[in-house]
Amino acid sequence: MNLIYTARLMGEMVQDTMKAYDLSQEQFNVLRILRGQKGNTVNMCVIQERMIAKTSNTTRLVDKLLLKGLVSREVCPGNRRKMEIGITEKGLELLKNLDPVVEEAENRFARNLSAEELETLNGLLEKYRKQ
Repeated sequence: MNLIYTARLMGEMVQDTMKAYDLSQEQFNVLRILRGQKGNTVNMCVIQERMIAKTSNTTRLVDKLLLKGLVSREVCPGNRRKMEIGITEKGLELLKNLDPVVEEAENRFARNLSAEELETLNGLLEKYRKQ
């Protein structure tokens, strides 16, 4: 229950941070996934696999980001039924501006722990998730 409670508090903090940028947590997650592709495009399946919230409607999220000009979408040349998604310069610029804001928000939680405690916490959480 402690993990669920902490996750909810942190989720609310991220949600509040994203509101000022007209983004949802899930949209932010998609942008971060796409930035991690280093200029390459990916299909919807890759995005869905890497989403934190697996229940998110990836197509709807990408459509909203497309309307905001933060991502691009093209038909896959090898399979016309697939769409290739990439992050735009506008999307990269938004993340560049958001990075320090998100880091500061995360640090509000982390400042109560030493660097050693943070490493231990991360290691324990990774260990806890393994099934």
